[in-house]
Amino acid sequence: MAAFLRGSRSVLQKRNRHVELMLVFCRTMASKTPVGFIGLGNMGTPMAKNLLKNGYPVIATDAFPESCKELHDSGAQILDSPAEVAEKADRIITMLPSSPNVIEVYTGSNGILKKVKKGTLLIDSSTIDPAVSKEMAVAAEKMGSVFMDAPVSGGVGAASLAKLTFLVGGVEEEFNAAQELLTCMGANVVYCGQVGSGQAAKICNIMLLAIGMIGTAETMNLGIRLGLDPKLLAKILNMSSGRCWSSDSYNPVPGVMEGVPSANNYQGGFSTTLMAKDLGLAQNTATNTRTPVLLGSLAHQVYRTMCARGYANKDFSSIFQFLREEEGQ
Repeated sequence: MAAFLRGSRSVLQKRNRHVELMLVFCRTMASKTPVGFIGLGNMGTPMAKNLLKNGYPVIATDAFPESCKELHDSGAQILDSPAEVAEKADRIITMLPSSPNVIEVYTGSNGILKKVKKGTLLIDSSTIDPAVSKEMAVAAEKMGSVFMDAPVSGGVGAASLAKLTFLVGGVEEEFNAAQELLTCMGANVVYCGQVGSGQAAKICNIMLLAIGMIGTAETMNLGIRLGLDPKLLAKILNMSSGRCWSSDSYNPVPGVMEGVPSANNYQGGFSTTLMAKDLGLAQNTATNTRTPVLLGSLAHQVYRTMCARGYANKDFSSIFQFLREEEGQ
């Protein structure tokens, strides 16, 4: 009898594994079937539009109906709630501002998990606490669906040009199915490990970005005060060992570069509010792991101060303007 039971369990395990592999195969082969998209803000709208450009029908929703107009005009079907999207799509991407928003969209009274179909692939591109990603993965698994975190690196410009970098965490067998969609919206799709590892990689990158931007702004300000032409100084930095992304691709000094927020009174781009929020995530995870992040903590304080001084809705490169005003210029 024991041998019979062991044999039965083995057969069931093989059958379940076969079903799981078939779901992966079906998702991988489900090209051009409708894709759900929830969260149509500055990042979500261009991302969803790139799915449309690649031939995917998009079914979308947002907490603010007015945010849906541009995507609707581009050909997407707009519904009233995440639950309705989940009824009609078995691949859903979410792009939301914060951990509480993600929890509400997935587990709220009109959330995805109220109507999600078994086998649905859920990809969250929000930047949130890795612990929340893990919680959502457990909740999704209970409903027979698969959750992956896939936060992005790159701002609104990269989203519009489909040049984002996606940092993916989740079941490795599902990566190819996720990659099929993410490559429509980004130039790089990197598998980072299990659920939450994409968020971990994003948090580390954002902390370095903030530190680098503050350093670039301080350096440029010092050089200008010493009488150097800002364009010349930027050119020197970018051919020297001080070169970084903030100096050569997103310079914070007005007049040095075109097509960046500093050339447009720091409008657009990645807001100081979101930078402060993401640095808060880095601070929390550093505390939880007892990791010293001296400059990361200072960067968090700087951007929180900027939010309180009227810079909340400006791009985070407005740190240069903040420094100039602090010194009375």
